[in-house]
Amino acid sequence: MLFTFATNRGFAFLHKIALPLLLTCIFGFHGIAEANDGPLPEYSTIYDPARDPFKDGEHALQMAAKTDRRVLMEVGGSWCAYCLKLDRFIAETPLVHDTLHSHFVLLKINVSEENDNRDFLAGLPETRGYPHFFIADSDGSILHSRDTIHLLQEGQYSAEKFVAFLNFWAEEKQMNAGKRPSGKSP
Repeated sequence: MLFTFATNRGFAFLHKIALPLLLTCIFGFHGIAEANDGPLPEYSTIYDPARDPFKDGEHALQMAAKTDRRVLMEVGGSWCAYCLKLDRFIAETPLVHDTLHSHFVLLKINVSEENDNRDFLAGLPETRGYPHFFIADSDGSILHSRDTIHLLQEGQYSAEKFVAFLNFWAEEKQMNAGKRPSGKSP
């Protein structure tokens, strides 16, 4: 079953227009993230129970369409030790940070006692733990659901596994123009 988080609110979307491979050659990975985003939107940096994930999701999808990226939704909360560990890992690992923001718009979805965002999450496959990733195409189609436990090695997030996961979905987009990959995601 193909899920889409965008159809819950009937969002309109822009068509893809950027040439990321050309930008990669001109600016390098870090330059692309800055060229596409400038400073990261707040919804990419913190879990905030006061934020509206539908509004943030609409903006993330528009940004993804405009910059020819996908959306990586990170579901979790500031109460979650592995969510905080993941945030530190991304911030302290430039290759992971740059690869992530070069190919994806990061959308953090808060889940907490204060706000469980039940209505938003109802349109997504069920999760079993946090943090949890969903990859969406710029039209809102959910392409993949991944528990981040698969990105751990001996209890620590692995840069190698993380970058392989991100590159798989980034390269798949380039090779298949948004179709589901036939291979298995790392």
